[in-house]
Amino acid sequence: MTRQNDVSDTWHQLKTHAERMSRTENHLSHLIQQGNRLVDFSVNGGGMMYDFSRQRIDRDVMQSLYELARGKNIRQRFVDMVEGKTVNKTENRAALHTAARDFSDREINVNGVHVKPEIGRVRDEMKAFSEKVQAGEICGTTGKRFEHVVVIGIGGSYLGTEFVAKALEGLADRKISLHFLSNVDIDCFGSITEKIDPETTLWVVISKSYTTTETMANARQAERFILRHNLDTRDHIVTVTSKGSPGDDPENPALAAFHMFDFIGGRFSVTSAVGGVPLSLYLGYDRFERFLKGAEEMDEHAMSASPEKNAPLIAAMLSIWNNNFLGYEANAIIPYSSPLSKLPAHIQQLYMESNGKGVTQAGQTVEEKTGMIIFGEPGTNAQHSFFQLAHQGRPFPIDFIGVIKPHYDMNTQKSKGVTNHQELWSNLIAQPQALATGKSDSKNPAGNFPGNRPSSTILIKELSPENIGRLLAFYEAKTVFEAFIWEINPFDQFGVELGKVMASEVRSAIAKKNEDPGYNFEGVGSIEKRYLEILSNGDFSGI
Repeated sequence: MTRQNDVSDTWHQLKTHAERMSRTENHLSHLIQQGNRLVDFSVNGGGMMYDFSRQRIDRDVMQSLYELARGKNIRQRFVDMVEGKTVNKTENRAALHTAARDFSDREINVNGVHVKPEIGRVRDEMKAFSEKVQAGEICGTTGKRFEHVVVIGIGGSYLGTEFVAKALEGLADRKISLHFLSNVDIDCFGSITEKIDPETTLWVVISKSYTTTETMANARQAERFILRHNLDTRDHIVTVTSKGSPGDDPENPALAAFHMFDFIGGRFSVTSAVGGVPLSLYLGYDRFERFLKGAEEMDEHAMSASPEKNAPLIAAMLSIWNNNFLGYEANAIIPYSSPLSKLPAHIQQLYMESNGKGVTQAGQTVEEKTGMIIFGEPGTNAQHSFFQLAHQGRPFPIDFIGVIKPHYDMNTQKSKGVTNHQELWSNLIAQPQALATGKSDSKNPAGNFPGNRPSSTILIKELSPENIGRLLAFYEAKTVFEAFIWEINPFDQFGVELGKVMASEVRSAIAKKNEDPGYNFEGVGSIEKRYLEILSNGDFSGI
């Protein structure tokens, strides 16, 4: 239970700490010189190393952050989530993405029903289906093996899956190419159809309600594409959807239908059938299950480790510190590993859709700023893109991510005495240090760098399915822990709906124009009307 007076006192104490840490003697260039800095401010847990020694903190700051975490009882609330309690208050649901990778004997009940057997049934179906496809026992209309899988879905229906697929691309030995059709933009559809063979393509349509506008528009395009090539849609389309949805209709059967659950939100769904179906086809089910078990290990760490040893909890508290007390508004994620290039885009949605809220679970306006702007790009590309701003312009914290062993063993050629991977690590080591220390140049003011710019470094040993699962679950737990501090609901997304409602009104006007060329967009706002005229005429002159 939250101890409100203690929390208020701790929050005030942290504000005092923030003022103290702004003093010259607490510049990061001084802090990082302290003995045992790395030992004191790093943890090994859940299969990864988390180094926060270059954050603008000292022991007193961290002690207050741990007190805040305890005061808000966030670790117990995480356990409540894992056990199936109704933590999604606004939608009156549990939030059980962790159950999708729970192989323990833990019983998880929702509305009196033990949910893990049903989750296990779906996993078994994915395993059997993917193995039959890979063995050539399930083929397309003409009897050819499937060589392409196109994922049709948007937001949480593809971002996490794309991250994992890219991260484990080096293990994709099932002779299947994976494509993602998310945007309703017809150019996306056209570009994919140029790369695939219709006879050897399996389309995976992912939508919980099977009514998502963009997804259904692309699914209709896929159906027409299949039929134009004299193929049967029932041989080339599988669905991932809720039980009983239009995508799970026996009267309109697909090759297979895999069920989603109301208690797993889209952006948390990559360890469910949303990611499981395409990833099992692409990587093999065994590797997908190894990925699940890595995520499970991090979940257990988040539940059981004390605040002082809990990597995602510490990361969450540092994010609160940077946002609400030091005033940073953005956080970059820079993986020094090209296979992790899709991680920032996934975390961007996971974090900003979850924690970009202005109302508490109790329906009150949030007093503190919630969420941060998340962006990123792989290093060393990022260094030649936006690190000028990182070093000298507006500051923002950074998560650096390093992989000790690269996937490809082609690392013998040397340039300037080092291999490519050693060059990559030279930058991974140097950049956080340079951001922290800065540099003075009395002869050239443009060469002055203020330093004192915080960062953390995450290390994993290799690009294994287990480690990618751990990394995914780390950021999921971090996101949820922060939400518990702010008392917001990270599992709803009402802010996504407003634009959809307005788009529906505009869509209706376009549909009327399609039916009646004489319709002149009566009743539409003046600015919207002008844009609709531009669309109809193909010309924006005269504005």
